[in-house]
Amino acid sequence: MRSDLYSELTQHLGVDVDPNLLALAFTHRSFAYESGAKETNERLEFLGDSVLGLIVTEELYLRFPDLDESRLSPLRSGVVNMRALADIARELNLGKYIRLGKGEEVTGGRDKNSLLADALEALIGAVYLHAGFATSAMVVRKLIDSTLTQAMARGAGLDGKTALQELTAQLGKGAPEYIVTETGPDHDKSFSADAMVAGTCIASGTGKSKREAEQVAARSAYDILKPQVVDEGN
Repeated sequence: MRSDLYSELTQHLGVDVDPNLLALAFTHRSFAYESGAKETNERLEFLGDSVLGLIVTEELYLRFPDLDESRLSPLRSGVVNMRALADIARELNLGKYIRLGKGEEVTGGRDKNSLLADALEALIGAVYLHAGFATSAMVVRKLIDSTLTQAMARGAGLDGKTALQELTAQLGKGAPEYIVTETGPDHDKSFSADAMVAGTCIASGTGKSKREAEQVAARSAYDILKPQVVDEGN
């Protein structure tokens, strides 16, 4: 594997990583199936998901000593949900590195939230294997800093569903409801949720659990409806 293939990426990360590990981190199962490769990025994704979760949890614990679990949990979801991870992956331009099968390629796989989020988690797994926990923590903190700041600015430190319910009550629109759908195999499900207010879908969200998808949808709906409070003089 060419050592210079990922030079732009490793420079951005601030750490050198074995190019063979990086190639594995970006090997989607569709590519492996078509090329006869024995390994995919799914094991690295599994590892990276745990590493990412621990580092983000530790960062939130240390950064916000006055927040209890009920506020830390949705804030963490605001940072590690599929859409947020995909946005970070886009900033790193990970799409150009992912090795895809022809089917995924022609259907826009390089810009799918699910594939990008998985690739980012696999990348974190590769950094962890190559450089250890301390370096992984440095990299992850650098990657999530702006996302965390934005999440706090949106009020993601508050429980999204509770905040939306209070807002809709204030607007006289009744309690919100959520329509959730799931896709994918049992070992790798993705969830989508529509936040419904007065029978209208206000916003949607995705995540790797029903709760995460609902929280993302609720926070997005909250952002959309919040200006009405001012407009209506409430």
